[in-house]
Formats: sequence, C-alpha cells, structure tokens
Amino acid sequence: MTDTSSTRPADGEARAPRPSGLYRLMRFLPLVAPVLLWAVPCWVLLHTGQHWPLPVTLGGTALSVLGLAGMPLAMVRGHGRRQQDRAAIVGDTLLGASWVLFTWSVLLGVLLRLALTVAGVGGGEDRARIVTWAVLGTTAVLLGWGYVEARRVPRVRRLDVRLPRLGPGLDGLRVVLITDTHYGPLDRARWSARVCETVNTLEADLVCHTGDIADGTAERRRAQAAPLGTVRATRARVYVTGNHEYYSEAQGWVDLMDELGWEPLRNRHLLLERGGDTLVVAGVDDVTAESSGLAGHRAHLAGALDGADPELPVLLLAHQPKFVGRAAAAGIDLQLSGHTHGGQIWPFHHLVRLDQPAVAGLSHHGARTVLYTSRGTGFWGPPFRVFAPSEITLLVLRSPHPPIAP
Repeated sequence: MTDTSSTRPADGEARAPRPSGLYRLMRFLPLVAPVLLWAVPCWVLLHTGQHWPLPVTLGGTALSVLGLAGMPLAMVRGHGRRQQDRAAIVGDTLLGASWVLFTWSVLLGVLLRLALTVAGVGGGEDRARIVTWAVLGTTAVLLGWGYVEARRVPRVRRLDVRLPRLGPGLDGLRVVLITDTHYGPLDRARWSARVCETVNTLEADLVCHTGDIADGTAERRRAQAAPLGTVRATRARVYVTGNHEYYSEAQGWVDLMDELGWEPLRNRHLLLERGGDTLVVAGVDDVTAESSGLAGHRAHLAGALDGADPELPVLLLAHQPKFVGRAAAAGIDLQLSGHTHGGQIWPFHHLVRLDQPAVAGLSHHGARTVLYTSRGTGFWGPPFRVFAPSEITLLVLRSPHPPIAP
C-alpha cells in the first residue's frame, strides 16, 4: 500500500461554500423554536376544550413554562463556554422530549381530533381529552423506545456496491463504515468498546470513520474514543474530520486518531492494491474546515487526488453528503459520508433535506458517482433515535468483471 499526499491550494476550491437554506433558517431557530416546542403542546394538551381541574391546568402550564425557560439555559451551560456535562444532558434530553411532544401534539391534535369528529365519537370535551392522552401515551412510548435505540450497539447494514471501474482483483473488497460516534456528555466508553468488537467481527479490508467523533476535545473524550485503537483491518483504517471536530480543537482529534493507528486523510490519498488492481482511497477535511480558521484545514479535493492515476477508481471519504457535487464533477466512483443521522428523530429528516442531497442510503449523482450516506453510529445531543436507526455499514465492493474461480 502506497501513501501519497498533497495540500497545494486550487483556485476553484478557495471559496467558502454559500450558506444553505437550512443554515439561513437555523439562524432564527434559537429564538422561535423553544417557544413553539413548549407552547404548542401546552395549548393542545391543556387549553383546547379539555376543561381539566384548575390545579391540573395550572400545574401543566407551569411545567411548560419551566421547560421553556430551563431548556435553553441548560443548553447554554452544557454546550457553551462552561461545557458542563450534566447541564448538557438535561438540555439535550429536554430538547429531544419537547420535539417528540411537539410533533405528536400537532399530528394527533389535528388528525385524531378530525377523525373522532367524523366518527362522531363523544362531545368536544371527550374528544379533547382523548387527544391529550393519545399524545402523552405516544410520546412516552416513542421516547422510551427511542432511548433504547440510541443507546444500543448499532445493527450491521450489509450491501453490495457495484463500481464499473473496479478491477476484478478488488472484487469482494470489504469496507466497513462507522461515523458520527459523537462521544459526549453521556459516558459511552463501554458502548464504544462494543461497537469496535462488532466491527472486528466483520473482517474488513478497510475501515472508515467519516468524522464527528465526539462533542468535546480529544483530551476530554479520550477514554470514550480509546477503543477505536482496537479496530482491525487487513489493509487500512482511515479517518476524515467532521464539522463537530471544528467545534472542539480539530487538530487534537487528528493527532489522537493518528496515535490510535488510524490514517487521517486530510486532503490526501492512499493506494490500496490487491490482485493486481488498485483503488484510490482519498479523504478531504469537512466543508466547514476553512471557516474554522485553523491553518491548513480546508476541503481540498484536488489536493486529495494529486498524483493519483485518473484511470483508477476512487473511493472518497467526505463527512457531509453535499460534497458529492464536487465529487461527481471530478468523476469520483464512490463517496462515503455521514452527518445526517438519517434525521435522528422523525420527522427532522425533512429539515435535513433542505441542506443535504441525501439523508440515508445509496444515491447516484452525475454520470458515475455513487454516494452512500450512513445514518450514523451514535447520536448527537438528545439521547433518542426515532424511526432513524443507527448503523455500522459493511459495503462489499463489486467489479463488473469478477475474477474467474479456478
């Protein structure tokens, strides 16, 4: 296996990406979202004809006001300068719970109430109370199930990916993808070890981590990340940065992954050779790297491919799926990405689609490029996954001309 690298700038890639629709929308969410997340459920559950006893109405309203005030405060203390893990856990949990409660207050508050009215079930107060208990029951079930889904070791998703330019000597190459582990305030060192044990059962030729290792610095989350050093691959273990590395001293994570035996592909590539055929394995920094201000950090595809034979197939690691536009223009064969979490808590994937060309799974772009977007191995923030299961992905690369058995 040969290692080549280059970090020379390219004029066509010197500009920072234009702000996306989701980014522009997100600027206003910190002001509007908390009010909506708590006020809408309060109105639907308590003030739309239920006529609860006064202590119930006052108590429920007080809890909503407390959540509205407490959630942003806990988020700021947990994820701001103070970085208080306990506050982060409280804020993240309240965020996830309020999102689920808001979603089902809206859906059941409209659809179930309409269905009951059409069916002629009960009077106005009876229908309002049925909606309230349905919302509370659905929310409780989904939060309980979502917590278990978030904390469990991901199931392995296996799929074959046919690449027209892949040589027969590389047919059957086993590539394992983990991403978005997001080690954070909840200590998941044991979970991390079990994930790595699962990866090792897959007998991978190449193991890839496409970023967002953790929320916090490498020094702070070292114990949770340490099991990554036990991952085995017959050819290489490679890593690229995600956007969350640039919130917490990205170079520290690059150095730690190097220390743990992973190859940080910072705008560089490796040549993976087998059976007389060669695959270029390239990686780029996250698209947010340039705006981080860290010297030398930027998404530089031309540098990553510098010196590679253009006739060889290329597997590219890029944290965000939206990099696929550049990848397709360059004729990349396969891009592996994460970042989206598959939406993590339904129906957040609709907002993700405003920012990314794909949310999960395989998609085709341009004349040749295949993109695989993982739903992620861990979770960010709220410890819940609802209708967006985590995954460890095994991709078996297939040549259009597999070798003939003797």
